[in-house]
Amino acid sequence: MSQKSVLVTGAGGFIGFHLVNYLKNRGYKVRAVDIKDPEYQASSADEFRILDLREIDDCREAVRGMDEVYNLAADMGGIGYISGAHASITYNNTMISAQMLKAAHDAKVERFLFSSSACVYPQHLQDVPSVVPLKEEDAFPADPEPGYGLEKLYTEKLCQYFTEDYGFQTRLVRFHNVYGPLGTYDGGKEKAPAAICRKIARAKSGDTIEVWGDGKQTRSFMYIDDCVEGIYRIMRSDYSRPLNLGTDELVDVSGLVDIIAEIAGKTILKRFNTNRPQGVRGRNSDNSRLREVLGWEPLIHLRQGLIPTYAWIEGQVTAGGAERQAVIEPIPRVAAQ
Repeated sequence: MSQKSVLVTGAGGFIGFHLVNYLKNRGYKVRAVDIKDPEYQASSADEFRILDLREIDDCREAVRGMDEVYNLAADMGGIGYISGAHASITYNNTMISAQMLKAAHDAKVERFLFSSSACVYPQHLQDVPSVVPLKEEDAFPADPEPGYGLEKLYTEKLCQYFTEDYGFQTRLVRFHNVYGPLGTYDGGKEKAPAAICRKIARAKSGDTIEVWGDGKQTRSFMYIDDCVEGIYRIMRSDYSRPLNLGTDELVDVSGLVDIIAEIAGKTILKRFNTNRPQGVRGRNSDNSRLREVLGWEPLIHLRQGLIPTYAWIEGQVTAGGAERQAVIEPIPRVAAQ
């Protein structure tokens, strides 16, 4: 069989960067596209293109000659960012998602994977910390996260319609929270695990750090190695409807601070700030359908994944951002077939 050519968009970002590495290790020829270069290490892609996927001509250039497309490109960040930029996020992501889908279909790409989000789920199902794990069918009746979540839900349906009307093979991944090394850890777009790792890395034992919210809000967190494994397995599957990709290991934010402090070997006090954005009260992934479709689910426990994550962020903080080429040892996992 000839070597497949695949496109990863958003390849300058956290998940896209790791996905490029994963696909290269599996023998694919990879074209990587983003509006920016990777921040911490050079991409391993065969070709890295700087393109603005809000422009249809750039989308067409990106997909030319590709067999498969992993469309991860998006304007996104942590809750502080996505709750304060509804207009720009919705516009940017609508342009990227719709035009990439159309360009891939027109170019006769074999398969197109769209990266959706758990932000599509209704707010009223996530209003208590002891949340019932969210099933894929819970997305309707719809009440998604304003802006970011709304666009993701709309584009899921657009992909479904392209499959139903045109026979175009699409795959839909609903990411729950993802963390790991080589991800944004400061600047305002970082997620909770990275932000807390940064704060603890900068603190001395006995210091107090600010925690957004009351600390009782709950989440599940998936390590990046499991994430890219899951993306690949979903792309290779015959299932075209949305699938959750996350863990069901629920933890509250205060407990997340405790885990990271223990890894760091520091005593950390907490100052809760309920005036800062904190998102929904609880969110957890129901992986029943993922297990049914793939015979697999994420395997890496939170503490296990936080050890290399904290070590990398601590190294970045200690070096003032200069330590860009740290070697990240992979956590053992079950290989995809």
